Amino acid sequence: MRSPAIFILDNASLKKGLVKKALRCILDSPLNKAGMVGAIYVKMDQRGVFEVKPHVRIPRTCNRFCGVIILLRVVEEPITRHLPVNSHIVGLSYTSEKLVDIEEYVSVWSNDLSPVFVVGTMVNGKVKGDYMHDYISISEYPLAAKYCLGMICEAL
Repeated sequence: MRSPAIFILDNASLKKGLVKKALRCILDSPLNKAGMVGAIYVKMDQRGVFEVKPHVRIPRTCNRFCGVIILLRVVEEPITRHLPVNSHIVGLSYTSEKLVDIEEYVSVWSNDLSPVFVVGTMVNGKVKGDYMHDYISISEYPLAAKYCLGMICEAL
């Protein structure tokens, strides 16, 4: 059985609402419902990081949100200190020169490897970080974070 996947939503701006769409894509996925999402980290553009528990559901109103706030946790940088030792960290950007078929890409991984996917939630730019083991593109066209995450979840 494969290790649960970890997702890092990079350069998130809570003002634009892009994070909510990306989170909903992961939280509502069959991958998460099968218990195969280990953690979700959101790196905000203001240099803060918080963890979203995979079993949280995104509420529609503020009153309901106030009841689940304990399911969010602020974590300290660097993000790598919260990842398993056997992590394989993959950054995704359409500007990467390494274009892959995501289903083929993940199918060759061993089950003891913990996959970590770093997906940018910003409108322009790309994910940055010297902590990534690989940097790939899953489309030759720019994709919204929710579509990119959907393709990853489906491949896993």
